[in-house]
Amino acid sequence: MKTLLIASASFLAMTALATAAGTHSGGHDSMMAIGNPGKASEVSRTIEVIMKETDDGEMIFEPKEINVEKGETIRFMVMNKGELEHEFVLDDHDGVMEHKELMERMPEMEHDDPNSVRLDPGMDGEVIWSFANAGPFEFACLIPGHYDSGMKGMLTVTGH
Repeated sequence: MKTLLIASASFLAMTALATAAGTHSGGHDSMMAIGNPGKASEVSRTIEVIMKETDDGEMIFEPKEINVEKGETIRFMVMNKGELEHEFVLDDHDGVMEHKELMERMPEMEHDDPNSVRLDPGMDGEVIWSFANAGPFEFACLIPGHYDSGMKGMLTVTGH
């Protein structure tokens, strides 16, 4: 019982800290390296992204690589065609690794960040994102074990 109370208190403290910051990595309310949440009225194009597992157990995104232009606002229509829950998270490599580490420590953590969507099998959702900076970025599923099973992709933002 004492262990349960300590675990519950720790969880509540971490939740309070995460809530105070807005999200896992200090808040997505301000611009991230990859850009900022976009507005539906400013979407310049839609990119469909499928999340699924292969017959050999690999977890994948289709497409595995995405190219966008700096200044574009993209609607990512994300579809989970797999048999497991998956998520789609946009960030730079450091942000992806930080989120991955948090998810490994707290796999049931609920979050509602504008740069991600988590979907049950057969569901679809969207992320609308405005890309403010050129560079190499990533998209990934950070549910424990999924990234390591291949569920990651490269997102390249080109432009000045």
